[in-house]
Amino acid sequence: MPIGPQEIRQQFTDRFHRAPQWIVRAPGRVNLIGEHTDYNDGFVLPLAIDRAIWIALAPRDDRQVVVHSADFDQTAEFSLDALAKEDGGWVEYLKGTAWSLGEAGFGLRGWDGLMMGDVPQGAGLSSSAALEVATARALAVAGDLPWDPKQMALLCQKAENQWVGMNCGIMDQLIIACGQAGHALMVDCRSLDTQLVPLPPGVAVVVLDTSTRRGLVDSEYNARRAECEAAAEFFNKPALRDVSLELFERLASDMDETVQRRALHVIGENERTVQAAEAMRRGDAHALGVLLNKSHESLRDDYEVSNDALNAMAEIAQSHSACYGARMTGAGFGGCAVAVVDAQAADDFAQATAAAYQQRTGLNPTIYVCHATNGAEVVEGDGM
Repeated sequence: MPIGPQEIRQQFTDRFHRAPQWIVRAPGRVNLIGEHTDYNDGFVLPLAIDRAIWIALAPRDDRQVVVHSADFDQTAEFSLDALAKEDGGWVEYLKGTAWSLGEAGFGLRGWDGLMMGDVPQGAGLSSSAALEVATARALAVAGDLPWDPKQMALLCQKAENQWVGMNCGIMDQLIIACGQAGHALMVDCRSLDTQLVPLPPGVAVVVLDTSTRRGLVDSEYNARRAECEAAAEFFNKPALRDVSLELFERLASDMDETVQRRALHVIGENERTVQAAEAMRRGDAHALGVLLNKSHESLRDDYEVSNDALNAMAEIAQSHSACYGARMTGAGFGGCAVAVVDAQAADDFAQATAAAYQQRTGLNPTIYVCHATNGAEVVEGDGM
């Protein structure tokens, strides 16, 4: 069961012997379609899900931040006046976010916090970005700072890039800060323009965790980026975002075959993402599902970032009568798939897909029937 405010309020009170003044949450996310398009200046279509990082907090009179992680049963403490990088595990995401907000000129205040979450780690649902944005929300409410979701998303991305040292794009932080219940968020990764796109009526989004964790991601991710840059250079364009399918088909025969397939995925995926948003606005779940299936095929065959477990999960999901479409989601080589299904049959779909996947692979999947939720918010206390 997802975490709620009552549980975290009680845990804070038990640990700090006073009531929290605020409770904030920041959701995980799943990307519906638009995979490996972000670093090609393209389009992505993620949604915030009802799994989240929660922080209950109360202000301190000094500039210390003391946070207990209920999930790790660990307490960390740092001074806002003496932030220093260490190999501190989860606390580095908090310190990095505080550093980034401080660099932007925001005045910060110390607080005691109790943190817990139900975003699965390593599954591709962006638990690290949820932690950063939840921290930013806590720092903002404790310091009585204005909350501009897009600005805070950029500062959280800076924390991950420059403090944590992970060269991520903006998608995760942006959807986690800017999400809205019942909607996905169409993001133009070049301009950072965003548009809310309603989910078709009567559908559920189901996250299918294969119980395999992502291997090869760093080396293969870097290789894919280099191949995409080579393709853009071949077409004499700033990024693959600027290459039309017509231009690709006219010139691609002169390209290296591997680079050609990588480019074909990105160019096609950008088109599919734009078409998916249009289908959702029309309420056309069938058209959306077809695009998800094509996305998986392209990621499997042209971009080559799937694996046996993800392929099995997608195939099993696609074969269920309640499923409009399914694909791997995230960087690849393990983690999760995502399916769009008839909401009335979602529980049956989840049970049948889990059983068939376990029988085929011997692995125990975890399947979440998700709802698109709001982005980071103050759940209790001033600033709601």
